[in-house]
Amino acid sequence: MQPTSLSIIVLTYHEELHLARCLESVKSVAGEIVVVDSFSTDGTREIAESYGAKFVQHEFVNQAQQFNWALDNLPISGEWILRLDADEYITPELAREIKETISINQPENQRESAHAVNGYYIKRRVYFLERWIKHGGYYPIWILRLFRKGKARSEEREMDEHIEVFEGRVEKLDYDFVDDNKKGLALWTAKHNDYSTREVFSRLRERSSGPQGGESGRRPFRSGIFSILPPLWRAFCYFSYRYILRLGFLDGKEGLIFHVLQGFWYRFLVDAKLYESRIKKI
Repeated sequence: MQPTSLSIIVLTYHEELHLARCLESVKSVAGEIVVVDSFSTDGTREIAESYGAKFVQHEFVNQAQQFNWALDNLPISGEWILRLDADEYITPELAREIKETISINQPENQRESAHAVNGYYIKRRVYFLERWIKHGGYYPIWILRLFRKGKARSEEREMDEHIEVFEGRVEKLDYDFVDDNKKGLALWTAKHNDYSTREVFSRLRERSSGPQGGESGRRPFRSGIFSILPPLWRAFCYFSYRYILRLGFLDGKEGLIFHVLQGFWYRFLVDAKLYESRIKKI
């Protein structure tokens, strides 16, 4: 693999707690690391620069716009791009697999572009309160994070955006990347409260102007059976489905907290804010 075959793009805002772990996990495979920061005032810059990362600051609107801005405006040198959040990291097994995969998929080894492999889905492994959440339909979740430069970009969505490859084929890798946020429950709930507001604004815009991007089965509340269940009550249904039918109870006390907060409280909060918008005619 050529030294700059893989560029890592990491979006940050006050991530001194997580960033070193993230960058340490990719240093053996990255030819280039680009940290796109939203004007952090903690030690994020110093940590990024200690790993030799290119540190760029840009005003944050949402994840999709920030990532696409980086693709469109920064001189990314790698033929391949891996997108990570600062509270994520890749396993050593995935690092080796990525290195081998990129080596095989050099341009001289590719057929015509219509049949070239231009993206890879990777399994996300979520830890919550130090426990791997294996049940409740939460593992494996396949997310496209590795792609050939110029062949993919993020959907322009306020929330729940995904990277989409627009040319060539997409395959899956065997090993995982890890999502393990260490900032605690107070910040976790504050962040998800903000997410719920952003999701409500996104839903309201879609009602008036149409969807912001393609729907997929990874969005159970925007399509499928959950979208036709009664608002507010469907949060109970979703939690029961995850916790009982999908065996979320096997994740122990940590899983109970996670599935209640992420599978019930968050979904109920979104519906409650949608209801509030109707009675206030927002």
